[in-house]
This record gives sequence, C-alpha cells and structure tokens, in this order.
Amino acid sequence: MNTENIHNWSETRIRVRYAETDQAGVVYHANYLVWFEVGRVELCRDHGFNYRDMEKQSDAILPVIDLKVTYRSPALYDDVILIRTRLKFLRTRSVSFIYEVYRDTDMTLLAEGETYHVVVNKEGRAKSFPPEFAAKMRSSKK
Repeated sequence: MNTENIHNWSETRIRVRYAETDQAGVVYHANYLVWFEVGRVELCRDHGFNYRDMEKQSDAILPVIDLKVTYRSPALYDDVILIRTRLKFLRTRSVSFIYEVYRDTDMTLLAEGETYHVVVNKEGRAKSFPPEFAAKMRSSKK
C-alpha cells in the first residue's frame, strides 16, 4: 500500500558537537546523514515502536539504498538544530522518509533530503515490512 505524504512531521532537537565540525566550526556534510538516522529513529518512537525491537522481533532491517541531500546553509558548532522527519511512503518491501534540518534559533533551513530503504532480514534477503510495525507507522503519531 502506498501512503504518500499523509503523516505529520516528527521533530527532535540536538546540539551540534565540536567533533561534528571542521576547524572553522562548520558541520562536516556527512553528519547530516547521521542526523537523518536520528530523525528516523525518533519518528518510529513517535509512532509507538522502537526500531531496535522491529529488528529483533521481526528480523526486519531497513538498509539505506538511496539518498538525496541538498545543503542550504551551514550548521555551526553549538547550534541547536531541529530535525524534522516524515514518512514519504510505506510499501510492502520498501519505505522512504523526508527530512528537513533547521537551525532552531532562527529556523534557517540548513538541509533537506530523502532516504530510501528496502526491508531485508539478517541474511540480506528481501522481505515484507512487518505488518504490526507497518500498522503503527501508518497510524497517527502518539
């Protein structure tokens, strides 16, 4: 089932750590991908489940198979950033998320992106998204 653009944004805030920046205090570009993961995990929690539990209980892993990022403005050391995440679609064997990253103090858009995932088991074989977790993901946020 395709559930395009039906969910509200999940939001989480983090503070930029020194280790995430270069010598000029600007965040290294790959750290945005880590922040996207933070957003995905929090979105799952907002929908009533822990991603780790889905892996353990249903042998379902969601590797990233494709991603897009557009950088708009630099994040700096000690900025508080807002990571907004929402479901783009959830299909039988794949899922996609959309992200927006803002500087929290002035709501400057820092980056936006999408990730695409397939559902596999521990052996790397494709499988269906576990129905009990799919139902939670499709439901309204808690």
